[in-house]
Amino acid sequence: MARLALVLLVMLAMPSAHAEAVAEHASLRLRYGLSLRDGRQADVGPGLTYEGFTPNDVEAVGTAWLGTSWLGAWAGGRREAFDLREGALRITGGSLWRVSAGPRARFFLGPVRAELGAGYGFSQLPHFSDSTEPVLLRGARHAAVVGGSVRFPLMLGLRLEARGELPVSLSVRDAAGARAEATGFSAGGALLVPLRRAERWTGTLVLDFQHVQDTVTLADGTQSRQRLRRLGAALELAWHDGARVARQVPVPVAVVVPGSVRFHVLDARTGAPLPGARVMVEGEAHVADAQGLVEVASLLPGPVSARVTAEGYASAEATATVEEGLRAELEVRAAPLPPPTGALRVTVVDARTGVPLPDIRVSVGTAQVRTDLTGQAVVKDLAPGPVAVSVASTGFRSADEAAVVIAGQESTLSVPLATEKKGTRATLVGQVRSARGGKPLAATLLITKARVRARTDSKGAFNVQVRGGTYRITLSARGHLSQTKVITLREGERTILNVDLFPRGKR
Repeated sequence: MARLALVLLVMLAMPSAHAEAVAEHASLRLRYGLSLRDGRQADVGPGLTYEGFTPNDVEAVGTAWLGTSWLGAWAGGRREAFDLREGALRITGGSLWRVSAGPRARFFLGPVRAELGAGYGFSQLPHFSDSTEPVLLRGARHAAVVGGSVRFPLMLGLRLEARGELPVSLSVRDAAGARAEATGFSAGGALLVPLRRAERWTGTLVLDFQHVQDTVTLADGTQSRQRLRRLGAALELAWHDGARVARQVPVPVAVVVPGSVRFHVLDARTGAPLPGARVMVEGEAHVADAQGLVEVASLLPGPVSARVTAEGYASAEATATVEEGLRAELEVRAAPLPPPTGALRVTVVDARTGVPLPDIRVSVGTAQVRTDLTGQAVVKDLAPGPVAVSVASTGFRSADEAAVVIAGQESTLSVPLATEKKGTRATLVGQVRSARGGKPLAATLLITKARVRARTDSKGAFNVQVRGGTYRITLSARGHLSQTKVITLREGERTILNVDLFPRGKR
């Protein structure tokens, strides 16, 4: 502590050689963020702790300098919240305040800026009462505060800040006014991101982290310990002397004339333009026009990459070289994606027993497959939509079905096959009518191959049975032209044949 105070006194006695190079008069940092607190006190209640997750943690710190010199003053204050809990039960909550102020000195080591300060600090520190039902109380600490910060530059105008603060207790009182002891420290860091620089002021985004630790020892020896981790973002505003800032940066700036790239987005298979394609260049999306063209301007000289995406096409990447003040032409071809397909799983079973039937021929559209030992056959790469399915095998009646194929999925179809009956005659039924008026006719039905001659009844209907096969059937009636039909009859099946005969001399 004595060494830190000695360094501070030396800094207060020696103005920095770089003070004239900085034209900052004052700065104000307004912070908003969250804090996470946890703590406990020994021998007070089972599992009694105080903690808090505070989304509205706020802080304000202001610094003013004598002109633009090395000597100035600072003041700051912040609010911290907490909850008193017993296990998972919340008992009460509240907030604590910390306020500090004092003189401050700054100096420069090349681009590195350091600040040292000393002053007065007031803090509210929590501890429990010693009653039978503990209550969280607020003690007060009045202390001399010694602290400092260092800022050094990074790339792209970013800066890094490290800081710390150490209170030297002068007086600590608990909530009842009894004297107590307190120790602690504060350390933190921040990333400073420049937002805007004007003639007389600058705006900076501060991404901040801080760790605070305090220990309070009461007169009866009871100790209360707490840790506080604070995360947040702050806006820091700094006021400058505009004339000094102008003289501070007399560096000549080279004028760079940007270039541009015009992208031609085409179908890799047909060479046709792809309107509506998205071209991503340096994190910014551009949409191709009706001719598949995208022109991106204001690009710095050098290589530039582009990523092209379009519906129904695979993404494509290309790289162009931008030259100062010129426009480059780049052709990007995107390959079309294969059409979406689906699959169909056909299961063939015995209609009577439900047992799967292996080695059955299955036709799915134009594809020919056979069932495996489980009676299943899978056909892949089918176009979405309805598809005809035909199943045939010796000893079974053939079956014709229809299925719907869904893109990206496997559809299923179960086909039962009925046993084909042997030796059962085929049945041929039908009706003979006059083509003029639809009147039933007394007609003769002649099947020469089967040696069958039959007459229709009064309603023109007939019913004959023959063996399975293909037959030539002749139907005739008085005053009408005869007709001959060729028809295939299957054993055990019933076939319907209706015929209209035309009157003679009238067609």
